Amino acid sequence: MAEGVLFNVAERIIGRLGSLVLQEIALPWGVKDEIRKLKEKVAQLQAVLLDAEQKQANDNEVKVWLESVGDAVYEADDVLDEFYTEAQWRQMVPGNNKVSKQVRIFFSSSNQLVFGRKIGHKIKDLNKRLHEIASNRTFGQLERNREDVEFVRRERVTHSFVREDNIIGRDEDKRAIIQLLLHPISTENTENVSAISIVGFGGMGKTALAQLVYNDEEVQNHFELKMWTCVSNSFQLDILVKKILKANNLDMDQLQNELRKKIDGKRYLLVLDDVWNENRNKWLRLKDLLMGGADGSRILITTRSKK
Repeated sequence: MAEGVLFNVAERIIGRLGSLVLQEIALPWGVKDEIRKLKEKVAQLQAVLLDAEQKQANDNEVKVWLESVGDAVYEADDVLDEFYTEAQWRQMVPGNNKVSKQVRIFFSSSNQLVFGRKIGHKIKDLNKRLHEIASNRTFGQLERNREDVEFVRRERVTHSFVREDNIIGRDEDKRAIIQLLLHPISTENTENVSAISIVGFGGMGKTALAQLVYNDEEVQNHFELKMWTCVSNSFQLDILVKKILKANNLDMDQLQNELRKKIDGKRYLLVLDDVWNENRNKWLRLKDLLMGGADGSRILITTRSKK
């Protein structure tokens, strides 16, 4: 199972909810207060996720509670994707264009008032649901995380909490990606590590698709080492390597040595989720650090960029 996927998704949601971009999007739709409440509630639940993830294997009540958290957190992520997709749509289809006005009339969800009411109801319902989850007695029995939430420092086994019946019509995409992961990409490729990207706008289910692939039994058995890291819009090499290693108290030289030791001679799969940065030099530096794996190692990237 993916290590820390739910924790990382919650971390990403908190970051996105606090972004200036989202605040600007939320203001005209009158949902700024609900956005603030959503951020507080996700942070409240995230504080106990590490303890819950450790206890779920031996406590079915915690496992069931954690699954309900996972469902709600992924719903929150979907709602945020709707926000960003709507914002991108508005940027791509200017309001003073005759054709775009016709398109906006045809697609009622693009009407600002309609969308505002629709998304407002979704967030209010989500906040109510998260409040009920936090009111469950299981929540009160869990230990709050006192570690730096930017890094997960403990070794743990967690669940990705993505259900296949929630991902409709993605079987062909899933199989195509698995084929790229398990088989040689090109006879001309002499590198032992290859990168594969899942590209698309927010709301297209890139992360969920990557999780289906990651959790596939054939993929799990094929790779000796599997790692999952949420990148988001901040790309600092030392921070990213710390997330991959789940180690916070090392300098860059130590991080490089530890990463090389971790992957040395192993066929690994590294998922870099929600990548925004397009700085080629930074990616080349990271790639250099990741070249020590065995032949057939793969890096799977989810991103909105086609570069």
